[in-house]
Amino acid sequence: MADSSRPYDVVLFGATGFTGGLTADYLASQGGDLRWAIAGRNEQKLEGVRDRLAATNPALKDLPILVADAEDTDALAEVVATTKVVATTVGPYIEYGGPLVAACAVAGTDYVDLTGEPEFVDRTYVEHNAAAEGSGARLVHCCGFDSIPHDLGAYFTIKELAKEVGGEITAPVTMRGVVRSRAGFSGGTFHSALTAFSRARQMKEASGARRRMEPRPEGRRSRASVGRPSRDHDLGYWLLPLPTIDPFIVARSGAALASYGPAFTYSHYAGTKTLRYAVGGAVGVSGLTVASQVPPLRNALLKRVPQGEGPSESRREKSWFTVDFVAESAGRKVHTRVSGGDPGYTETAKMLAESAVCLALDENPNVSGQVTTATAMGDALLARLQRAGISFERR
Repeated sequence: MADSSRPYDVVLFGATGFTGGLTADYLASQGGDLRWAIAGRNEQKLEGVRDRLAATNPALKDLPILVADAEDTDALAEVVATTKVVATTVGPYIEYGGPLVAACAVAGTDYVDLTGEPEFVDRTYVEHNAAAEGSGARLVHCCGFDSIPHDLGAYFTIKELAKEVGGEITAPVTMRGVVRSRAGFSGGTFHSALTAFSRARQMKEASGARRRMEPRPEGRRSRASVGRPSRDHDLGYWLLPLPTIDPFIVARSGAALASYGPAFTYSHYAGTKTLRYAVGGAVGVSGLTVASQVPPLRNALLKRVPQGEGPSESRREKSWFTVDFVAESAGRKVHTRVSGGDPGYTETAKMLAESAVCLALDENPNVSGQVTTATAMGDALLARLQRAGISFERR
């Protein structure tokens, strides 16, 4: 646990980027006694962010600015020693994230990010989990749309299922999550996704290294299952398996928390109302995966979608998401839903900011090392997000 005598509760890295700017806006709108600062490599741009925030909240005219490059290990060590929690939006994380998470693991500073990159998460576990467990740091990846609605949605569903079966879950649980959304994406997200697609071999190596050293839960099992395209008769959607990090995060929560029962299996899908859209989505993902393996095509795509840009405010206001969960155990079935506004940016900034503040200020489980949002924050973060307007409901 971070030292409460540190001058800041939260330091935000990446406030000059698109999602980082939205996260800074959200923190600025909350008021209260939060002690926070913004950090990055370009002091002039950071001053511009501070000026913009102060224009609507004059109390932030002296918001602290900390200058550190993502590759300057000495500067990063100085920054993380000043705060309870670091929140970072600087990706692709496999390229820029390593030194910062390493500094947090050593210093006992809690860490949250927005990565959806399995290779980065697995390498972080292999290289830094032991140091974080020793220092007391909580390293919490995937604190945006990847993967909070899915991880905390599954956590919420387990709580509802326990009510349905009359208390403790003692039989195997199967659960599926089905995502639907209408939203745009930013250059940063596109760069991270294409980078991940291009590193299939490295991703497999990192996953194998993690499996060889990560302990399994005793007397229980939890796994992510790759489902098949199908028609969901409970929800009325066509299902397309989603190759994202989300099911692995959910399964890790299932492994860590005995409340998920003796055997927990989770499958993850995109849901569409018509078969035509399901087929189109599969073709689109396959096309990007192929293009990512050909350097000239990959570079051309990256140049067409520059980082630091994203959908307009009017576009984000029209965006939405839902994630439906169906869980079954011992002949009982529960249907829940998580829903909100623009998933990739407005709600992602909210989720990251609330995660950082939750770690800094709330009473949370006594855990350390690389942990999931459900494991590290559980009920406290669930309550925060519900108050912030993200819906978790029994259907």
